[in-house]
Amino acid sequence: MPQSDAWRKVGRSILTAARNELYLNLPFLDAALCALPFSDEQDTDFIATDGQNLFFNGSYLAMRYEKGRNLVCRAYLHLVLHCVLLHPIKRRGRDGELWDLCCDIAVEHILDSLSYRCLASAPSPRRFGLYQRFEKQYKVLTAEALYRSFRIHPLEEYERATLAREFFEDDHALWEKASQQEQETPQQTWQKIAQRTQTSMETVMSEAAGGGQAVLEQLRVETQETADYRAFLRRFTITGEESGIDPDTFDYSYYMYGLHHYGNMPLIEPLETREVQRIRDLVIAIDTSMSTSGELVRRFLRYTYGILKQNESFFRTFHLRILQCDDQLRVDKSISNRAELEEYMEHFELAGQGATDFRPVFRHVDDLIQQGAFHKLRGVLYFTDGLGIYPAKRPAYDAAFVMLAGQGVPERVPPWGIRILLDENELQGDTV
Repeated sequence: MPQSDAWRKVGRSILTAARNELYLNLPFLDAALCALPFSDEQDTDFIATDGQNLFFNGSYLAMRYEKGRNLVCRAYLHLVLHCVLLHPIKRRGRDGELWDLCCDIAVEHILDSLSYRCLASAPSPRRFGLYQRFEKQYKVLTAEALYRSFRIHPLEEYERATLAREFFEDDHALWEKASQQEQETPQQTWQKIAQRTQTSMETVMSEAAGGGQAVLEQLRVETQETADYRAFLRRFTITGEESGIDPDTFDYSYYMYGLHHYGNMPLIEPLETREVQRIRDLVIAIDTSMSTSGELVRRFLRYTYGILKQNESFFRTFHLRILQCDDQLRVDKSISNRAELEEYMEHFELAGQGATDFRPVFRHVDDLIQQGAFHKLRGVLYFTDGLGIYPAKRPAYDAAFVMLAGQGVPERVPPWGIRILLDENELQGDTV
């Protein structure tokens, strides 16, 4: 139902007062707090955002304010933190209802850890128990970590609904629109705000940010630098000869012979082989115990395959092994040419979903090397979330653990492992 002008005025006044109070108490969030202009152009029964505006219902805000000024401050900061952590944009490709719940839990966990009177609210026993449970599993309680956990251990319908009511603060109805926006400006804006906030907290504001460690830890996860995956794949190439005319090389003896005998007619015979830098042997391992859906694994494989295909990275004949493993090796697919690779991609199916143990893959690869299966294996690409049992010793080849920024746990990777963080938005496009 449309709001009256009076309620719009009341709502703006309440939001302005809440923003000013948050400014005074959390100055390190100044850029984030002023990034969302107030708007009443969208109907909502609560407060909501599309990543660019803050929409509100004046009567709802008045009711919250009457119960306690801190309730409005919490709701305001709850919504802003969603944007700083890119929760609306990351909704794409996920179970929307479950993602909304995980984002609410992650943000409320931050708010419950902040020691400010304007945000004061004693966590209920349900909240406290949930926090304790996940804090034992994860160093940082991110929405991505919660989402992985709930995908592995699904919630009962009643429990999910109960948690949704417990952690509800804002309307996520506009998130779907935000996640599908073509322009990158809102995402870039919030990424810059996250970086600025992190810098402020780590410098002059860090000592004054009472209880702000939870914000800082989440920001560090959010602003992790991602790798140039295309450039990294070149690390697995070797130099070799491949049939094909090379116009840049020719035998100078024929050249001089032609000039000597025919005057102005040099004879040029290009070589029928050429030296190239390409991949001959490669192992791609998939951690099928991840909470990532089969679709996310498919997107990773399509993305990797698209890069390799576009760059003509393989020799005409090569040896690619695609392994699937949870706590044991589930699938070993050997591929020797592009046609086989395209066929595999079209009919890929995920196998496993048990616990995580990286050791079976490396034992299997070592056995294959002993059997002479590879010409010269440069390394293994292991797509994972980083949670699992690692080999005690470094293998005789490079081992790169590839995970999504903000969703993996790169600090678990041992010193001998290579950590590669991918931006999930890169996987959204079809590079094939």
